[in-house]
Amino acid sequence: MEIFKKMEEHDYEQLVFCQDKNSGLKAIICIHDTTLGPALGGTRMWNYETEEEAIEDAIRLGRGMTYKNAAAGLNLGGGKTVIIGDPLKDKNEEMFRAFGRFIQGLNGRYITAEDVGTTVADMDLIHEETDFVTGISPAFGSSGNPSPVTAYGCYIGMKAAALEAFGDDSLEGKTVTVQGVGNVAYTLCEYLHKEGANLIVTDINKDAVQRAVDNFGATAVEPNEIYSQEADIFAPCAMGAIINDDTIPQLKVKVVAGSANNQLKEERHGDELESRGIVYAPDFVINSGGVINVADELYGYNNERAMKRVETIYDSISRIFEISKRDGIPSYQAADRMAEERIERVRKSRSQFLRNEHNIISRR
Repeated sequence: MEIFKKMEEHDYEQLVFCQDKNSGLKAIICIHDTTLGPALGGTRMWNYETEEEAIEDAIRLGRGMTYKNAAAGLNLGGGKTVIIGDPLKDKNEEMFRAFGRFIQGLNGRYITAEDVGTTVADMDLIHEETDFVTGISPAFGSSGNPSPVTAYGCYIGMKAAALEAFGDDSLEGKTVTVQGVGNVAYTLCEYLHKEGANLIVTDINKDAVQRAVDNFGATAVEPNEIYSQEADIFAPCAMGAIINDDTIPQLKVKVVAGSANNQLKEERHGDELESRGIVYAPDFVINSGGVINVADELYGYNNERAMKRVETIYDSISRIFEISKRDGIPSYQAADRMAEERIERVRKSRSQFLRNEHNIISRR
């Protein structure tokens, strides 16, 4: 792999390779862009087959966080860490404390959080060595479980998508199909039920499905039947890549809005939704409640302030639809453009400020 060529492709700022022989730590920190502020992104631990695969994942995820944080209106850039190893067998205290020291050495350029394969307990160990970590135990002043906040943001974003599709953001009487009934989706169902929506749910976990049936009067269907239901809104809240060649022809909805990551298998599937007149709420924007919530920890966590910020997801989704119409592009492209435009505005403002400072100094 030609690393510098790869970094130049999307203008990555920094890759940091971290190794600690005693603990077995092998980590790669990717800092993609810090125009808006320090890079915030989680630490993923995965048993990658090759180092090249780990690097690819780090840079892909790091760039994704730049867009997510920018679109969420946060004054934070994007980054990500991957640790090479089996999260079930290879963890130890020394590993995460060593990693914390590497983060501390970056002096605030990168702030980490929990991700796939890591836990709150792991973040607490990192916190022993650095303050540049979020998602730690509530006893240390963190925000706790982010799932309810992610669910609220998804609910708010769904209402904005409903306004675009139906001319009214009320979800009362709307039928919503929910794929997956995990922690985020269950709370989303609670919000939808309270507003008077009709729910159709599925999950491979039959107990989770039954809980939604019992508590919200949901209708249960088999996992492969969820796509073909007659409904108004489809909420993917489980696996990624579920908007694809097989599922799109089955959809009988006007809106796709859910909390799952990477919902489009390929970008062209976003084009296909657009051509069919289906309103798509881009996943990295509608599910940004979690990152908005943990970002509030950087100011001393305040739940009321965090929830107010999460409510701006409504405006962000609405803005995406405006850009989509303005530029004649699908919503998934409009979401990227919204993030890019914000970064570019700040970059230009900063450049102008530096030029003005230079001119002042030169005249002295």
